[in-house]
Amino acid sequence: MSESTSARVVVIGGGITGLAAARRLADAGASFLLCEASPRLGGKIVTERVGGFTIEGGPDCFLAAKPDGVGLVRQLGLEGRLCTTDPAHRGTFVRRGDRLHRLPEGLTGLVPTRILPLLTTKTLSLLGRARAGLEALLPSRPAEGDESIAAFARRRFGREAYDWLIEPLLSGIYAGDGEQLSLAATFPILAELERTEGSVLRAMARRSVLRTHPQGPSGFITLGGGLGELVEVLARRLPPERLRLDAPVLGIERSGAAYRVRVADGSTITSDRVILALPAPAAAELIAPLDPRIAYELRGIPFVSTATVSLGFAPGAAAQRLNGYGFVSPRAAGGPIVAGTWTSNKFAGRAPLAGTLVRFFLGRAGSESVVDQSDDQLVALTRAELTRLCGVTATPALVRVFRWPRSMPQYVLGHLARLERLDELMRGVPGVLLAGASYRGVGIPDCIASGWAAAGNALGQLGAAA
Repeated sequence: MSESTSARVVVIGGGITGLAAARRLADAGASFLLCEASPRLGGKIVTERVGGFTIEGGPDCFLAAKPDGVGLVRQLGLEGRLCTTDPAHRGTFVRRGDRLHRLPEGLTGLVPTRILPLLTTKTLSLLGRARAGLEALLPSRPAEGDESIAAFARRRFGREAYDWLIEPLLSGIYAGDGEQLSLAATFPILAELERTEGSVLRAMARRSVLRTHPQGPSGFITLGGGLGELVEVLARRLPPERLRLDAPVLGIERSGAAYRVRVADGSTITSDRVILALPAPAAAELIAPLDPRIAYELRGIPFVSTATVSLGFAPGAAAQRLNGYGFVSPRAAGGPIVAGTWTSNKFAGRAPLAGTLVRFFLGRAGSESVVDQSDDQLVALTRAELTRLCGVTATPALVRVFRWPRSMPQYVLGHLARLERLDELMRGVPGVLLAGASYRGVGIPDCIASGWAAAGNALGQLGAAA
């Protein structure tokens, strides 16, 4: 194919960021084309429904507190499909040795919101609990410049609380190294609370007491048919002639005031605006001919490879041995497993009646080689962990392995300064916009917000140029 077409906006990337951008463009009546390199939409959102099991290959939920996820769900008329975590199984554990210890209630994000559970948790030693509780009495001493999460957490809560409470939660979110991750880029609210209120623990406890939830869902939420339901409905609401799958983009060239987008099938698209809804390394390859300095900055954002292994068990084979929603495994505990989720406990309807579905997360910064092991090796590793921690020896009736090479961006020290440089450099390529998890938030609501913002900027620029 060597045909040439045109569109006011080209969106490159069909993950949730690109789909959200396309939705905003479609609602505005703008002419657009979305190019996705793979044969499917959704990016890391992958849902399989097999034999009564609902299996998520990537994310399985998102935070209701961030409005853009729920906002898109409501736009699509799916609010009635929202599901919250099952309160009958509430509770999460942390692995310490070969035992699972219940995490103290009231952990929000990374830090406690309730003092008493922190002071009585068996996860920490008596000295560790006393040191963590001492945070409520410590004066504010905000660090100068960018500070790592590890440095902040040890300074405020002590080493033991960081190693066994905060770090494993951090790994579950970013699969990262707290010694390298920037507090200002990942959890700026914690730095702000210390600066304005002194004690983070007291401030979070006060917020927890005063918080009133609006009508609607709260906590972690998903859709009844899995997150793939969001992608499926979103794609159906977009004009099919505007979606091009199996369409890798090879390059972007200037064409006067516009851009020519070269697609692998030999076709070209002339466009006034281009939204790069791609991971930073992929965006770097496309933008390098336009400005190698931008590509250099994008390539400087580190990424971590991860994998998930889901195991489905027949009715009665495992459920009675699994408590809570699952566990997190600290870096201090060793081993390649980052966390395990008892999926059928967490969300109702994820397994056949009396069946059990569990999922393990593997790979984090500094421990990524496990992702290169064979499927059989990963399954054996997770089954051994399930036996060691919970005594489950049954053979799974269903197994699914998903690998995500270089999938998780790392907001390391200096990330916000890098974003400032990128913002300045991007002014030199007017009409090209960056969007996605690489920049200002890794969660689904963050990606939706990023896609909406990029599309809004493109529409604003087109309106100003009209």
